[in-house]
Amino acid sequence: MSTQTKITRKTTFDIRKMKQQGEKISVLTAYDYGTAVILDESDIDIILVGDSLGNVILGYDTTVPVTMEDMLHHTRAVARGTRRAMVVADLPFMSYQVSHEAALINAGRLLKEADAQAVKLEGGREHAELVRKMTVAGIPVMAHLGLTPQSIHQLGGFRVQGKKEDAAEKMMQDALALEEAGAFSLVLECVPGKLAADITAALSIPTIGIGAGVECDGQVLVVNDMLGLYERMTPKFVKKYANLNLEIRNAVKRYVEEVKSGAFPDEEHSFK
Repeated sequence: MSTQTKITRKTTFDIRKMKQQGEKISVLTAYDYGTAVILDESDIDIILVGDSLGNVILGYDTTVPVTMEDMLHHTRAVARGTRRAMVVADLPFMSYQVSHEAALINAGRLLKEADAQAVKLEGGREHAELVRKMTVAGIPVMAHLGLTPQSIHQLGGFRVQGKKEDAAEKMMQDALALEEAGAFSLVLECVPGKLAADITAALSIPTIGIGAGVECDGQVLVVNDMLGLYERMTPKFVKKYANLNLEIRNAVKRYVEEVKSGAFPDEEHSFK
């Protein structure tokens, strides 16, 4: 008889239970199969296929140009590399803002065609009814407040949000409305720590912080940032756990030198 432990994937129930039990939630982005396998085997709780792939994978200046086909393509690859982590896929710009019907179709595609377990969308009370409809349709929704990169042109750049009293109160009311509408979790990006702590205390659903202080129920980073791969911009909230950019550069330089000198391939790497 096999004694192998059955591997089960985390669900929205597990994520909400982690908040109730005071267990912090770990979240990282991934955009390809290989990275997803590594994260999944390292016991990450949630893998977010973020539209940040527009910046770190596709080379855009913002997330705005990312399409549904981009998200479907990369989410499929990540889903194939995971067995334990919950996979959440971003709804890209203009895939949910035009109409509720289009939003439901696009969100459904990420679950049906790409094997995501949930979707993420940006915005506050203006999207509460859409969150409610998605939840009723069986589509789990992770909400996102604060710095919302899809609205970067309207926000006037990458700025901390909710610093003024009226803006902080609006964000609190947005958070409560999104929870009431059925969101199972809430990302808070570039938000003052005190405001993020207040929102976290007010909600029964978990908050996931990115530049939102220490009191959130979990944390998320772009994997390319925390591994030191993406050098074009390093936000203040990013901690680099490695410098793979330098490691890769050094490895490639050695490879080039050995190819040029004839040192590679040698007998060890040749067939007889």
